Amino acid sequence: MPELLLELFSEEIPARMQARAADDLVRLVGEALAPLHPHEAQTFYGPRRIALAVQIDATTQASTVEERGPRVVAPEAALAGFLRKHGAARDEAVAEGEYWVLRRARSGAAAASLIASVVPSVIRRFPWPKSMRWGPSALTWVRPLRRILCVLDGTVVPFSLADGDDDGHGLLSGALTEGHRQEAPGAFAVKSCQDWRARLLQHRVVPGASDRRLMIVDGIAALAAAEHLTVVPDDGLLDEVVGLVEWPVPLLGHIDASFMDLPPEVMQVSMRVNQRYFALRHTDGTPAPRFAFVANIVAPDGGAAIIAGNERVLRARFSDARHFWDLDRQTPLADRLQALEGVTFHAKLGTQRARVDRIVALAAQIAPLVGADIAHATRAALLCKADLTTGMVGEFPELQGVMGGYYAHAEGLAVAHAITMHYAPKSPTDPVPTEPVAITVALADKLDQLGSFYAVGEAPTGSGDPYGLRRAALGVIRIIRENGLRLPLRPLFDSMAAPTDTLLAFIADRLRIQLRGEGARHDVLAAVFAARADDDLTRLLARTAAVTAFLATPDGTNLLAAAKRAANILRIEDKKDGPHAGPPDPALLTEPAEHALATALDTASTTVAHDIAAEAFAPAMTALAALRPALDTFFEQVTVNAPDPALRQNRLRLLYCVGAAMALAADFSRIEG
Repeated sequence: MPELLLELFSEEIPARMQARAADDLVRLVGEALAPLHPHEAQTFYGPRRIALAVQIDATTQASTVEERGPRVVAPEAALAGFLRKHGAARDEAVAEGEYWVLRRARSGAAAASLIASVVPSVIRRFPWPKSMRWGPSALTWVRPLRRILCVLDGTVVPFSLADGDDDGHGLLSGALTEGHRQEAPGAFAVKSCQDWRARLLQHRVVPGASDRRLMIVDGIAALAAAEHLTVVPDDGLLDEVVGLVEWPVPLLGHIDASFMDLPPEVMQVSMRVNQRYFALRHTDGTPAPRFAFVANIVAPDGGAAIIAGNERVLRARFSDARHFWDLDRQTPLADRLQALEGVTFHAKLGTQRARVDRIVALAAQIAPLVGADIAHATRAALLCKADLTTGMVGEFPELQGVMGGYYAHAEGLAVAHAITMHYAPKSPTDPVPTEPVAITVALADKLDQLGSFYAVGEAPTGSGDPYGLRRAALGVIRIIRENGLRLPLRPLFDSMAAPTDTLLAFIADRLRIQLRGEGARHDVLAAVFAARADDDLTRLLARTAAVTAFLATPDGTNLLAAAKRAANILRIEDKKDGPHAGPPDPALLTEPAEHALATALDTASTTVAHDIAAEAFAPAMTALAALRPALDTFFEQVTVNAPDPALRQNRLRLLYCVGAAMALAADFSRIEG
């Protein structure tokens, strides 16, 4: 089966765009070459190229193309226009039913012919996030496009990027590619994907991103291990570096001892953001006076000059960080509060100073609920955003909160840890605060974020969440769950004049998504929340766990089936003459099975309501299970749609009471199965 190799060679492509571009290339080419049944596609990407190799059929299959034309009763001019559009003669059109139909046999086409006709369009409309123009042509690309390699089973598929009067920069397909810009410059021809990969390696280019990644990870780890050090994990930085080099050469440099008293986060962020360096640490977790980086060439001196140059650059970067560190500590955090009045939080929500006041008010409400000292909690809340005015955070916004904690510690403030942790958790893998004051401020920060933006109509949409409200909701959920907090959210949202019910539903939806990710019964959570919009997440989860455990038993499974049967009967009959709500008339209970079910319902409803109120959820499920025998017997022995209208209505009301009793625990209609 023929192999197509397509490489688009350009000036340096931003690292963050390369993987997506490779995916787009295989998708668009696959769609364009669908008649050739492309399969076994391989993608490659790097600083100067995106490429794919794919197996295709040698020809397209012969087929019949059918086009429906105008109605038979339409004027002759309509038919003439249709035939002219398709270049067909009058006798080729056949009247079928109400329409003229044109059928034409299409013979199979050679793969090269289809490739040459569709690939130029794929290249011209390639969906880069940002593109540029160069020279007189209207053709755009992420960076100037220099070569197009297009080879089908060793033979060039010739085509041009010219489009009408636009010459497409004169770009023509060929069999040439290029190796490393410094190590092995110049073009060379290839015949296949295997040949392309082998020749690129000879010319100091590793075409596969996964191969370069492994070389970097293993190389840095080996250098670090030789000095009994480990690498600080940083997948984002690793992905970027993979996209910056074609021939990875890991190296280690030294950090001057005079900088080792800087906060580790400052050193790591400075190295990462400014220089794409990897931080190292000792086996006990303390920062090591070493850094790792990846060169793009094999230096004749073993990299000594490259290392020295990078050490010199890093000294300058750390000197800047030292300046901010020393200067920032000269102003106490409390003295920075007034400057927050000049920092806008949001056009509809005022300044960061106004936000701090809201967080302080929330912290005062939350503190006694989580066992925190109110004075410490409000003090931490007051100072938690002060570091936004520091030079260090201005230079490295990623260090918000972290620097506030360091500066508070330098001042000897007892609330330093709470300030450090108030943004936590920032990601699903970050630890949550566990100390009461830290919990208080972290919750106040996130609840203010949710309540304030919802209050001014800035809720997330399906297409975006610019203010990170989904992340804030998940942070609230994790803090409550992992600390087992009993925190009523309704009064907190009410105090902000926020749309409380909408916010509680939003948080419940985030909780369902989290449970789904954990493999839990998210439908049970929906059923429990629908029965009662509980604002205590810990209680809500306890009820959910009890219902889940109940449904795993035979009684639970059978009772669920019987309850759904009762609900289906009611839904059908309510459409006729309902609703049939309310208690049944005891005088109209004529069958023993009716009496038994009514008695069981009275007992169960009272018991379940009492147990739910006492948060005895497992006993409540046991009380519901007691309904099953009476309900089974009722369906076996009683005709619900009795001929007597009064009996029929009374029996439907009895079924309504079944649903009402079960709804005390959950809306079982929402449970799958």
